[in-house]
Amino acid sequence: MSKRVISFNVPKTEHELVRVQSDLEPHFYDQIHQHPEIQIMLIESGEGTLIAGDYVGRFGLRDVFVIGSGQPHVFRCDQRYYQAGSGLEARSTSLYFSEDYFGSALWHSNELTAVREFAGVCSRGFQLAQDAALSAAILIRKMEQQAGLERLLQFLTLLNHLITAPGKRQLSLQPARLLPAEEQRMNSILEFTFRESHRNIYLLEAAQIANLSVEAFCRYFKLHTRKTYINFLNEVRISHACQLLIHTDKPIEQVCYQSGFSNVSNFNRIFKKTTQKSPLGFRRQLPVVN
Repeated sequence: MSKRVISFNVPKTEHELVRVQSDLEPHFYDQIHQHPEIQIMLIESGEGTLIAGDYVGRFGLRDVFVIGSGQPHVFRCDQRYYQAGSGLEARSTSLYFSEDYFGSALWHSNELTAVREFAGVCSRGFQLAQDAALSAAILIRKMEQQAGLERLLQFLTLLNHLITAPGKRQLSLQPARLLPAEEQRMNSILEFTFRESHRNIYLLEAAQIANLSVEAFCRYFKLHTRKTYINFLNEVRISHACQLLIHTDKPIEQVCYQSGFSNVSNFNRIFKKTTQKSPLGFRRQLPVVN
């Protein structure tokens, strides 16, 4: 069955200014989707690859991401979360809000000028730096236990923290939104890439998934993601390589081939370009687990 970007309607009670939602599943929802609300997401457990607009990168424990209104995204857990009997789980706490939640009069008030400007910045999405994420996590967890005015005040404190937090890393280069006519095709391409990235993929295969010629497919993918398909495929492979480096003691050469690369020198070059570290340097900087 073909897949498409799902336009979510986030459930909320009437007159709610912020929606707090906790999810606990074997893995996160794995279809690319979008919704009009801004989403603040705290990863409580689970690891994998985040695609948000034209961004591809890792997510993991205690990360805090802000996803923009209408920004296509998917938090896709690593393959080990899909294995029967793994005992692994993915848990997150998300906050959703939008201009519609606040109402026009409140949203356009002078007191919320900084919040409106923040909402504009969110269109590209961003990730909080480690220290800022730890502080945000405390505020988010408190909101799960609160209601009424107490929750609203805590939310405004969180927004102020997000607005002023240093070191925010922007995700997408430009705001992104898929037109309904392109949603199904793009999701099929992403699903194919995640499933087959461990092996050599020919452009003709990906083009056939999109029902396009190779030339048309290359133009199409670059137009909608602002990167070539090969660059995107390599980013997905590097994400898988990071998982292997973190959770196994496999030699670098074996990590290279299991991630879908055909030679070690090319793997090392692309890994360093993507992560600013060599594979060995990446592994060495991981915390030692006793």
